[in-house]
Amino acid sequence: MIRRAIFYTVLIALAVLLYLNTNFQTISAGIAILLFGMIMLEEGFKVFTKGPLQNFLKKATDKLYKSITAGALVTALIQSSSLVSVITISFISAGLISLSGGLGLIFGANIGTTATAWLVAGFGLKFKISALAMPMLVFGIIFSFQKKASLKGLGNVLAGLGFFFLGIHFMKEGFDVFKDYIDLTQYAIPGFFGVMVYAGLGIIITTILQSSSATLALILTALSVGQIEYENALALAIGANIGTTITAILGSLSSNVAGKRLAVAHLIFNVSAGLITLILIFPLANLVNILAEWFQISATDYTLKLALFHTIFNVLGVLLMIPFVKRLETFLLRVFKEKAQKGVDEPKFLNEAVLEFPGSAITTLIKESKYLFKNAVFEIVAHALNIHREDIKSNLKLKKVIKKSNILFETDIRELYTTRIKHIYGEIIKFASKAQSTLSLTEAQNREIAEIKIANRRMVEIIKDVNELSRNVTLYLNSENPHIKKEYDKLRKRIAKVLRIIYLFRTEKENRKYYKTLSKLKEEAKANVYKENLDIDNLIRKDLITVDMASSLVNDNDNVNDMIKNLIIVAELLYGKKDTLLENGIKKAPID
Repeated sequence: MIRRAIFYTVLIALAVLLYLNTNFQTISAGIAILLFGMIMLEEGFKVFTKGPLQNFLKKATDKLYKSITAGALVTALIQSSSLVSVITISFISAGLISLSGGLGLIFGANIGTTATAWLVAGFGLKFKISALAMPMLVFGIIFSFQKKASLKGLGNVLAGLGFFFLGIHFMKEGFDVFKDYIDLTQYAIPGFFGVMVYAGLGIIITTILQSSSATLALILTALSVGQIEYENALALAIGANIGTTITAILGSLSSNVAGKRLAVAHLIFNVSAGLITLILIFPLANLVNILAEWFQISATDYTLKLALFHTIFNVLGVLLMIPFVKRLETFLLRVFKEKAQKGVDEPKFLNEAVLEFPGSAITTLIKESKYLFKNAVFEIVAHALNIHREDIKSNLKLKKVIKKSNILFETDIRELYTTRIKHIYGEIIKFASKAQSTLSLTEAQNREIAEIKIANRRMVEIIKDVNELSRNVTLYLNSENPHIKKEYDKLRKRIAKVLRIIYLFRTEKENRKYYKTLSKLKEEAKANVYKENLDIDNLIRKDLITVDMASSLVNDNDNVNDMIKNLIIVAELLYGKKDTLLENGIKKAPID
């Protein structure tokens, strides 16, 4: 509602300005072209963030200094702090990085955005940039029509840079014409009062443009043609940094918890840095003059001095925030909490934020599937056999486990399937299908998601098989016929053995031996059908069991063999791979 009101207000104000002053059209067109260029740049760089860049960001967050450096370098390279923010929110939501690591990336992104000021001040305003923009646009558009993703991405990057520089050109031309009619320097306000007024104006402009980089380009362009005073430009730059947090806050209103935490962290960081810089603006301006001499920047080159000032106060803000990162993390976790208790039939990890990138989407699907297997399927199968989970996880010999497990649990498998599995299974399949249809996936990533869907379908088949088995286990658990009881205890023991090996396989670091054991058990399940039928025939011939018992036993033998194969397949698909999800190709790694 708030965003819509702001949007319509801006549209009306813009229409009035364009109507009243036709010279304003050139400046407005320049801003629009520049913003469009930034959008194309972001879209172009998204093509190259599928693998190496995401993997780099994920690995660079184990230390705060590394995450800050990574955030700064990546943002400076791709000229998009918003893309870094989206990746960060997606990774935190998927559990790939910690909140403190995400904070480091966001802080670093603030430093990285200063590259825009240097690009505009040091390059865009020093040369006839339109001459370079045109070839970029021509080659960029040609490449963007290619089918190959990398060429299309390169085309968007080139076209984005072309529009970015062309926008600067039009903005500069517009201000040159504009000053013949109105001299904005007559509205300059000296002193600290002027600093506060122009900082507020910077906040307003950035809120309208939804981009601090675009605001800074506008400030630098106006400064280069003498339409604003240097002192006021410094205040505008501070306001632009504060104003960009409003965009983040508005964007986080419909975001998940990770998005809200990062948006508030961004707000706290930029407002704190902005207020401190406003207080110290005149000493910092003197520092810029000193450093400008060291770097051989002309005393009258105010655009480069503004870029230097912008860098100093962003770096200063990060240095001031570093000692408080842990406290900030604690505060954010305390204020913005996950939903207190999700129902047993609700997904625990699936959320829209992770659907921005293949790596985070696949990781989340695996986490949700593992959670479903560990906390629902494993328990239901164990209880269907009238065995406690803790006994399966224990070191107690399975023969003793089966012997002591003779008390009926009276488990309703159908009800447990409905309340614990059915809805979550449906949500996993829906989420996986959405990822396949909306994300640009490699063949390997498509295969990975297909295998996750297979693993979940196998889990449903396991529950259906165990539902059939459970009725006869209940019937014959304490049967007076020792032969049928023995046969069903053998079936229970076989499944319990597989569950124990799977538990060790997914919990032990050195799990190669368990992987081999599971492979062996799977092969045995395929070969056991003939042998077991012979044993049942032998029991019938000797009149040791009835025909009805034999019929149940034959069916349940088949069910058990299918269950064992499916249990092992699920374990292999979910636990048999290393974390290669953020690479361009997803490899099946050996089990270590």
